[in-house]
Amino acid sequence: MEDFVLTMENITKSFSGNEVLHSVSFNLKSGEVHTLIGENGSGKSTLMKILMGIYHGEQGIIRIFGEERVFFNPAQALEHGIAMIHQELSPVLDMEISENIFIGREIRDRSGLLVNIRETRRRAAELLAQFSLDLDPAVKMRALSVGQCQLIEIIKAISCNAKIIIMDEPTSAITEKEAELLFEQIHRLRSQGVSIIYISHKMEEIFKISDRITVLRDGNYIGTRDASELNQGELIKMMVGRELSDVFPKKNVAAGRVVLRTRGISLGNKVKQAGFELREGEILGIAGLVGAGRSEMVESIFGLRKKDSGEIEINGCPISIRCPRDAIKQNIALITEDRKMTGLNLRASIGNNITIVSIKNLAKHGLLNRQREQECADRFVNKLRIKAPGIETQTLSLSGGNQQKVVIAKWLVGDPDIIIMDEPTRGIDVGAKRDIYLLMGDLVEKGKSIIMISSEMPELIGMCDRIIVLAEGKITGEFERERFSQEDIMWCAAGGDRLLAEDRREPSSSF
Repeated sequence: MEDFVLTMENITKSFSGNEVLHSVSFNLKSGEVHTLIGENGSGKSTLMKILMGIYHGEQGIIRIFGEERVFFNPAQALEHGIAMIHQELSPVLDMEISENIFIGREIRDRSGLLVNIRETRRRAAELLAQFSLDLDPAVKMRALSVGQCQLIEIIKAISCNAKIIIMDEPTSAITEKEAELLFEQIHRLRSQGVSIIYISHKMEEIFKISDRITVLRDGNYIGTRDASELNQGELIKMMVGRELSDVFPKKNVAAGRVVLRTRGISLGNKVKQAGFELREGEILGIAGLVGAGRSEMVESIFGLRKKDSGEIEINGCPISIRCPRDAIKQNIALITEDRKMTGLNLRASIGNNITIVSIKNLAKHGLLNRQREQECADRFVNKLRIKAPGIETQTLSLSGGNQQKVVIAKWLVGDPDIIIMDEPTRGIDVGAKRDIYLLMGDLVEKGKSIIMISSEMPELIGMCDRIIVLAEGKITGEFERERFSQEDIMWCAAGGDRLLAEDRREPSSSF
């Protein structure tokens, strides 16, 4: 029998009488990257949380380095050399970067009573430099982007000197360049004998770094294969139980009149004189690196941020948007980047989350019509194929993919004409992604217009009719679908002010 640093045998777990893991087994070798993959709700994160002592299984055996173990909290797991990077971030926003990295492992002075702030910041600076992060370790976490917070979580786990590191969707909010730095660290750790359990839905990176792959489906163990023995089609079939012929089911819709036009949008040093057009029936992509100003630009259009200057027109008429309520009145919706922090009330029910934006439309004489609310929520749960026992289920209990569908449903209830989607498929599986892509196609066929921000270049190229590129707050490139080029788009995202195509041109800024 082969020696494993970790074995999990016949793990079973239920929530509210619903069995979510059915006698699942998993093992891990020393110095390997073992990817755990499956659709949202397949049980991947639950299995890992049982290993970390966050959840407790009803049956099954866990062995760490040959010794049978049961952990009752993550601190115990860490004491035995196991660390986890969680998909859902939970930084302490009003603490420094350095404090977040060493939280629970504070570096103390000689007396052992006080935290050595200087040494904590020095060591944090060394770790930040490994990821080429030009950040002051004394800066508060609140000042960071989602992507930067993700990198801090990765750094925190790596700094623990753990022998087993669980990485749950570690690249979901970071750029390709930042992901490459992570992969370099993974290769370094593997060469030192560290074992990594890697959870991801990104096929390209899975095949790039994995030694073995284990597939779960609906809480069941499907199989474990060497990565070299699989291709993308075979892996998708194992995950979803069927073949997905078109990863990006793009619908070709002729773009119509201009429905949204912006000029000279500026927001501090985040966005600088940005202007673009959006047409009826169009999917407009916004590309750029983390920190380029993509989210800030659309949030200023939606009224979440107060812009310094700039004009907005809807259907040719100048409008003033001072707050989200003004944007909603103009039939604009914004699906925010971080569903946990700004997209959902996780402790509320699915039904409450879906109807919250349109609650006035469901009222009669100022009183909420509960029957209409339930019918509305049920309709969108079925339409978006949200997997849940019922609309009264607490949203917190859903998988990431189903939570994202609830966010989308919340905005679609109001039948908006312009839908802004900021990283709409971040951290969700290939099946749920395809559901969202199909929905996007249905929306533009009905004459709706979509703005999609994404850090996944294949997604932008596969789904968009046109792409604009931001770098350091400025629009540096604009591409029509027939001229999409990953190399050219990345050139502009890196700050290049010209296209690499033969007809190099400055992006159009006239309307």
